[in-house]
Amino acid sequence: MKNYLMAGIGGALAGLLLTTTLAGPLLAQDEAKSSSVYEQLDLFGNVFERVQQDYVESVDAKTLIEAAINGMLTSLDPHSSFLAAKDYQDMQEQTRGSFGGLGIEVGQEDGLVKVISPMDGTPAAEAGIKPGDFISHVNGESLMGMSLDEAVEKMRGPIGSEVTVTILRKDEKEPFDVKMTRETIKLTVVRSRVEGHAVVLRVATFNDETYDTLKAELEKQVKAAGGIDKVTGFVLDLRNNPGGLLDQAVRVSDAFLDKGEITSTRGRNPEDNERWNAEPGDLAQGKPMVALINGGSASASEIVTGALQDHRRAIVVGTKSFGKGSVQTVVPVTSDSAIRLTTARYYTPSGRSIQAMGINPDIIVEQPPAQPKDEAGAEETPRSASRFTTSESDLRGALNNDAISDEEKRQIEEEAKQVEATAKLREEDYQLAYAVDILKGLAAVDCSARDVADAAKPAVTGQDATSNAAREGAAPSGEGDPADGEPAATDAAAPDAGTDAGTDAGTTPDAATDAAPEGATDVATDGATDTPDAAPPADAPVDRPADRPTDAPAPKP
Repeated sequence: MKNYLMAGIGGALAGLLLTTTLAGPLLAQDEAKSSSVYEQLDLFGNVFERVQQDYVESVDAKTLIEAAINGMLTSLDPHSSFLAAKDYQDMQEQTRGSFGGLGIEVGQEDGLVKVISPMDGTPAAEAGIKPGDFISHVNGESLMGMSLDEAVEKMRGPIGSEVTVTILRKDEKEPFDVKMTRETIKLTVVRSRVEGHAVVLRVATFNDETYDTLKAELEKQVKAAGGIDKVTGFVLDLRNNPGGLLDQAVRVSDAFLDKGEITSTRGRNPEDNERWNAEPGDLAQGKPMVALINGGSASASEIVTGALQDHRRAIVVGTKSFGKGSVQTVVPVTSDSAIRLTTARYYTPSGRSIQAMGINPDIIVEQPPAQPKDEAGAEETPRSASRFTTSESDLRGALNNDAISDEEKRQIEEEAKQVEATAKLREEDYQLAYAVDILKGLAAVDCSARDVADAAKPAVTGQDATSNAAREGAAPSGEGDPADGEPAATDAAAPDAGTDAGTDAGTTPDAATDAAPEGATDVATDGATDTPDAAPPADAPVDRPADRPTDAPAPKP
């Protein structure tokens, strides 16, 4: 019994010694970290006090603290920022579809303000502002050295007032000025029409109204075309779409997919990773689809494109997208302010991250420049015009065609008019005309989305590659691993591309997703907005208790 007692005491002492040996260094490390943090906070306090006492002018304490917080966040990446009361309100307004300004989705690259995309029907679009333009001055004042929010604020102003921006464009040797009048920007989320027998759905942004409006417009145009059997296919036009709310990107993707993964987000903590899968049901009823993208397509629009491309549900046409693959979460920190924080990267169904890489189209189609005009001001002969102006029917004594009925003749003439309309469309929008021609060609061979074999789908890459390869006995590709670093991108409401912080000089900062892009002025950003730590105001758009993933739009001028 004595031996057992001594053994027990010995074990307890050994355990205590081991615990002390292991816990001692850990506690010391924690204390050292805490001490370092306190030292840095003490440094901040000393600097703050010195500025208040000795700066050449009196400075408001709140202004200093907010600037310090914003500086801390913007040092992380182009899409993280502090949303003061006005910026937070602007972001919420943008997610609801209206705001004041010029209608530009902007970001920041190498200290310059870069245009991610102009918005449809806005002063910027009407003035000819293009994705990739750089804004160097506003009303003659240089934007160099300013933060993105400061630059956006310069572009905002009273409705009806004029503003002159200086543009640097890649193909232009000299900078040039563009004068615009500020307006209240009311976003038309989805526009639709029928071209030939193809239904064209133009999606301008991803806000709270996008999916419902898309569904209504699609059904309206199918009915106008005479039913789904009369439709050759659908064109989903995502060009110059800076992004928006992640949940809306998921719903729009799901609208055309019957099954499979739509996207996934992966952050710092594996337990916070999320996946979204499609549910049965296809609004297009298996009809072929073409997705149109360009350099202004970011964040949420890239999520949709990536999902449709990976599932071989749509042929992607146009030029490479912006490349904003990060998710921002808008977290309320007071009753009227919030922080927009990059919390995750998103991945396409095949496991690829498009951060700073963009989506490459299946078919690259550049949009030709506008046709030059002659001295009289008339456009040169269009490319679609033929040199031959006569036909058999114009010849003297030509035989009549009695083999067809009047109805058949009418139908042939109607089809000819549609072909001519598409040819004319090439002069106005070559990329769209190309997409319509693709759908017409697929209809000619009676192709359906369901005709694509599963074997034709791309191999799984990235995080899922290892498990997939194990199941199939193949070696994982390792492409797109979330461990791979991604260059900082800028979203101005938008998309992350390199350093394109998206901000729309319109009215809202890049809050949303990355959520959109997730962008630039993506209010409801193109990054997803996760979950707020504090309950958002009653009017704040949220999907769940946590902050709403969003392409959080950057401020829009």
